Amino acid sequence: MPAYEYCQLVVEAKFIVFKLKESIGPNGVTYSCLIEGFCDVASKIWNLMVDQGFDPDIGAIDKMMETLFKTNRYGEALKVFQMMRVNRMDDLGLSTYRLVIEWMCKRGKIEEAHVVFEEMQKRRIEADNSALASLVYGLLARGRVRVAYKIVEGIEKPDINVFHGMIKGLLRLRKLREATEVFREMIKKGCEPNMHTYIMLLQGHLGKRGRKGSDPLVNFDTIFVGGLVKAGKSLEATKYVERVIKRGLEVPRFDYNKFLHYYSNEEGVGMFEVVGKKLREVGLVDLADIFPRYGEKMATRDRRRNREVEP
Repeated sequence: MPAYEYCQLVVEAKFIVFKLKESIGPNGVTYSCLIEGFCDVASKIWNLMVDQGFDPDIGAIDKMMETLFKTNRYGEALKVFQMMRVNRMDDLGLSTYRLVIEWMCKRGKIEEAHVVFEEMQKRRIEADNSALASLVYGLLARGRVRVAYKIVEGIEKPDINVFHGMIKGLLRLRKLREATEVFREMIKKGCEPNMHTYIMLLQGHLGKRGRKGSDPLVNFDTIFVGGLVKAGKSLEATKYVERVIKRGLEVPRFDYNKFLHYYSNEEGVGMFEVVGKKLREVGLVDLADIFPRYGEKMATRDRRRNREVEP
């Protein structure tokens, strides 16, 4: 449903509730639905609900906390969480813990997030991969590599969220080789990398604006800037070509997503294979493993599309 239509329905729901308030009083479920629908005024509805003596259900509480987190009212969100811990501990489950851990990690509150994680374990609530991925990334971002790996080792079936948390955290520490090793490991375990995986790794190895690299023949300019020109995107390549001539020239962030899209076809398969071989020849083994894998994946997708189009 389009966002506009959804908002209109929520407004109508609010109108009906308050229009019938005198004859049919709203209950806890009614207020919970309004809180989930009205993120922008959820706190007012929350206060009204509490004033009338209703206990919000856990879905409404999670939505309220999420709204507070998103509107930069971090302290207020934690007050709601603490209120639940004191008054309704038995109602606290995975969804609330996951939400708190994710936002604590986003704010860099890793010690606090780890305490919440340990509380979950004591209460025998099993964290899902989404919560664990946030924690793993947060720990790695703070340099606590050993603790992060210990958590990962305890995950029975790590998914793409966990692997991405590891890759992102290791890249932040400039541990490029280890991040690429996680990429290899996820493939071994049958977890297929997606576009975001490749973009993270390429940005980590080559920089968001592109770094020339040590080899004069196989580097960002020869692969990506040359690739743009070859794909007929000379205008997009202009700034990066100028940087070669004028050292220190500021250039925009390179759009690896667009570049990979340009070569998501049979031509790209061959190009990535050639690039992979050249990178391996000059000792850039990690990058050499990334390119051919992307080419293989896109070749499979391209051929599948062609088969679907054929009569």
